[in-house]
Amino acid sequence: MSEIFDLGIIGAGPAGYTAALHAAACGLSVVMFEKDMIGGVCLNRGCIPTKTILHSAELYKQLKSSQELGIYAEKLEYDFSKIIEHKNNTVARLRKGLELALKNAKVQIVNAKAELLDKNTIKADDKIYNCKKTIVAAGSEPKSLTGLEYDHKFILNSDDILNLKELPESILIIGSGAIGVEWARILAAFGVEVTVLEAADRLLPLADAEISRRIERIFKSEKIKFYTSTTVEKTAGEKIYLSNEKEFTAKKILVAIGRTPCIKQKKEGVLYIGDVCGEIQLAHFAIKQAIAEVRGIPFNKFYVPSVVYGCPEIAWVGKREQDLQEGTYQKVTLPVSALGKSHCDNCIDGIIKILVQDDKIVGAHIVSKEASALIQQILIAMQNEIPVDKLKELCFAHPTYSEGIFECLFRI
Repeated sequence: MSEIFDLGIIGAGPAGYTAALHAAACGLSVVMFEKDMIGGVCLNRGCIPTKTILHSAELYKQLKSSQELGIYAEKLEYDFSKIIEHKNNTVARLRKGLELALKNAKVQIVNAKAELLDKNTIKADDKIYNCKKTIVAAGSEPKSLTGLEYDHKFILNSDDILNLKELPESILIIGSGAIGVEWARILAAFGVEVTVLEAADRLLPLADAEISRRIERIFKSEKIKFYTSTTVEKTAGEKIYLSNEKEFTAKKILVAIGRTPCIKQKKEGVLYIGDVCGEIQLAHFAIKQAIAEVRGIPFNKFYVPSVVYGCPEIAWVGKREQDLQEGTYQKVTLPVSALGKSHCDNCIDGIIKILVQDDKIVGAHIVSKEASALIQQILIAMQNEIPVDKLKELCFAHPTYSEGIFECLFRI
């Protein structure tokens, strides 16, 4: 005899577990299916493990240059196996906490591959589950590149790079989106010789063009080589031949050209959210989709921020300058070096850029320490359509990076 639930969810990543927890909080009976580990890509093979390793890389980089701050770190070394151990422990701890939260919410977890028979029927482990409503949040997988198919030894994807036991002497990273940029900076901080390849005409092509130029400066300062408007022609062993007629050797290749939905064909009457729906592939977008569906709290996709981590961070929301017609907007920029806090932190590289139309902020683009927090402040003003003149009434603490927003407002 089959069990009956108010809601069935396939996939336990950010979209799935958020929907489950909110539905349970609303008094619904929920069953969630996950063939792998609770937490999905974000917790197990994406955001969390990558940022944990990134923190170690940034700390190591800071200590290498700490002498000018009066701190002497002699015989500075790193043990990459310990870094990976710390990453694994962090992920395991967070996953255990999430599993406990789901258990306490009385969400039934089925650790098995789920087969969607129709919009109300799910089969797993030869058992049938009837669901009044079904959500599929099955996530995504790394995109492959024709001619550079993954062998998981020399040609790696974003899952493989997290499982390295030791770092290579050199690596070619194909793609300069968030994954490519973050791993380029991680590996360069640990002394790996990094080359980044981008098929588009600039780095981080989804960002504002001025921000892309800033990333070029960051890469040069961190001794990361890069080529734009360039692809791989062929490989021969460790030898790599590029479309710009350059050639070099690399011990590894990381293909970081994005992700593709795990499910290509959708069933009618079933809700697809998160990466699997093929829209914005960000964990916070997936979370908002889940809350919108379960709680009925709407959100505007235009106000979904993007963040690329590292020091300085890179963050943006809204329109880019290249999206706007010349003469229809105002632009103000402020170098982060104008802020006292940046000198206190020895992190003066960066820029705060705000775009305004009809006295309202329509876009913001930031390269700075704490950019991920700064963009959220601007986002609140944008979504609530607060006029610039009204924002000038706010009091920003000093010294902070936030007061860079205040300074920008008075330059408009």
